[in-house]
Amino acid sequence: MAIVSPKVQTTRHRIKGIITEKDHQIILSDTPGIIEPRYKLHEKMMQAVKSSLEDADIALLILDINDDWETCDQIFSSLNLQVPAIVIVNKMDTAKPGKTKEAISFFTDKSYAKKVIAISALHSNKKDIINTILEFLPEGERFYDEDEITDLSTRFFVAELIREKIYELFEQEIPYHTAVIVQEFKEKKTLIKIRAEIIVQRETQKAIILGEGGKMIKKLGTTSRQEIEKFLKQKVFLELFVKVREKWREREDYLREFGY
Repeated sequence: MAIVSPKVQTTRHRIKGIITEKDHQIILSDTPGIIEPRYKLHEKMMQAVKSSLEDADIALLILDINDDWETCDQIFSSLNLQVPAIVIVNKMDTAKPGKTKEAISFFTDKSYAKKVIAISALHSNKKDIINTILEFLPEGERFYDEDEITDLSTRFFVAELIREKIYELFEQEIPYHTAVIVQEFKEKKTLIKIRAEIIVQRETQKAIILGEGGKMIKKLGTTSRQEIEKFLKQKVFLELFVKVREKWREREDYLREFGY
């Protein structure tokens, strides 16, 4: 459900995904990556991480097998977790023979790690991962109805899909200086009309997103609309506008308005 890109800091909010089966309900919180805050937006992102850790029953600490394990250990240790943790070593299919075993051995010795598992998108069984999580979850009542899959609105995910395309189409600092706000979401008989604003910090950034003769904003609109139609399973009419809000990442009023 969360958008993805090869760039860091893609996830900015806490996104809950709800898995409900006959005998269990698991609420997964996808959080922003852990960073040293450089401005108010970063502080809000780290607050989302903190709140997730405070109400969690278990933490999943995920790393790429090719990361620096010592650095990951320092970050994991600094969390001072009050709940059990499963360390998940990802992308084991990209590692040299024997490296997966070494990684499991390295993290098994850590005090925060109740279990260490290695996975890859190509070779792992999702059911095995779920069963590992269930080992550590307490019994209790369901928090959500069985047909709910998230606690966030459709508008939120539409804005995120547009932001994902910004990460794909633009380089350097542009994605990190950008926010997306859905101002209008109207369901009509034959389609859904959506009007969204792309917020940037400077006029030069606005010019880059618009592109020469509006070329880039058209491309962004087309690719975003196609993704949104897949997500909503319905025809969409999408209007995009670019607005400049100086230093929005530092201003509490803008951050509140933009949902942070």
